[in-house]
Amino acid sequence: MSDLFGSLSIAVRSLLAQEGALDTTTNNISNVNTPGSSRQVPILSEAAPLDNGQISMGNGVDFKGVQSVRDNVLELRIDQETQQQNQLQTYVSSMDQVQSLFSDTEGSGISDAVNQFFSSFQELADNPTDTSTRQSVIAAGQNLAAAFQQTGQQLTSLRGGLDQQVSQTVSEINSDASQLASLNLQVSSAGSNTEQAGMIEDQQYSLLNDLSQFVDVAVTRTNNGSLTITTSNGVPLVAGNQSFALSTQVNPSTGYQDVYSQVNDVTAEFTGGQLAGLLQARDDAIPAIQSNLDNLAAGIISAVNLQNQKGYNLNGVKGGNLFQPVVQSSSGSNAGAAENMAMATTDPSQIAASADGTSGDNAKALALANIATLAIVNGQTATTFYSNIVSQVGTDVESAQDEEESVGLVITQLQNQRSNTSGVSLDEEAANLIQYQRAYEAAAEVVSAISNISNDFLTVIEVS
Repeated sequence: MSDLFGSLSIAVRSLLAQEGALDTTTNNISNVNTPGSSRQVPILSEAAPLDNGQISMGNGVDFKGVQSVRDNVLELRIDQETQQQNQLQTYVSSMDQVQSLFSDTEGSGISDAVNQFFSSFQELADNPTDTSTRQSVIAAGQNLAAAFQQTGQQLTSLRGGLDQQVSQTVSEINSDASQLASLNLQVSSAGSNTEQAGMIEDQQYSLLNDLSQFVDVAVTRTNNGSLTITTSNGVPLVAGNQSFALSTQVNPSTGYQDVYSQVNDVTAEFTGGQLAGLLQARDDAIPAIQSNLDNLAAGIISAVNLQNQKGYNLNGVKGGNLFQPVVQSSSGSNAGAAENMAMATTDPSQIAASADGTSGDNAKALALANIATLAIVNGQTATTFYSNIVSQVGTDVESAQDEEESVGLVITQLQNQRSNTSGVSLDEEAANLIQYQRAYEAAAEVVSAISNISNDFLTVIEVS
């Protein structure tokens, strides 16, 4: 009878094991479309045999839990490429807005304003004493100043928008880091519960992927399953159950927010993710364009004012400034020249079209028109210099777009590999479902048979 109960114990253990396997398979099917979820496999192992003298007898099967199927190296590769992709996407998105400022559609841009301004001097040379023609020069100068002002202000506005996004992104980073620290505590507490540990691991990788969209990360996994996370340059984010929040502070010299880790300024330490893309556009790309635009505005202002000062106005008096001179905040700096560009006079008689003070002389009008052909900015004409600004913006955006596309292809390949490794195949799970179901049914038949035998045995005893 003891052997009969031993068989019953083996059958019951099998029922429990197959039930666990069925639950695991059902969970896989349920999460086939869940982002970040990985395929789980039941861990079935042969139970320790029973020794009966010199004979060892099988003792059935044990359900040890479940194990997530995941390639950690592959996951890290995906995170690394995700960091680069999001940096490029953010940079391209930001610079697309900059590029639109230099499209010069419908004759409203700086290039057309520059051409019209110098063309107005050519028209003045044909009739140097005509008041309406002189007024056209003033109007063209005002349009030119307005074009520079508008573009300069829009660039500043774009930087302000990116600055706000920097603060929002830092908040997202802190939120993900805090949640990962909480998961570290949970996975440490999970101990030998492989099913719970596997679910926490899925959540860790999902959050890591989300964090990688915002910032570059370097990850070290400890023996107990918790994660230590820093940026690529060593800025701490998570260690054990503790997260290290980033913060932002306004830099008084720039007016924009710098990023701090505790008391350290780490603004220049980020190399990937959305935060790096925002900082690249805000602190490098747009300021370089603003500087070129300011230099162009300052070059035009200086050349026009100098030439007008050499001539005589309609009243036969030495000419003055047509544009307000650039006030340099420091030696050699033209910062703000574009945004602050404005006419110094609206009086058409102040245009010095004459070289000798003679009424009707047009020598200086021609000289002013000829500025369009002179190298007034970095050895280039105003038109050429501006064209180079536009061309450089376009080249930078196109290069980033090409790189983004390449990274996207790599990510697609890596995700396909992850799907092959960690993804759920409904066909495979359906086959497993049938296999575990039949094993469960077979074990149940054994239990039923033993139950019947036991009942018959007890009936015999009662009768006797």
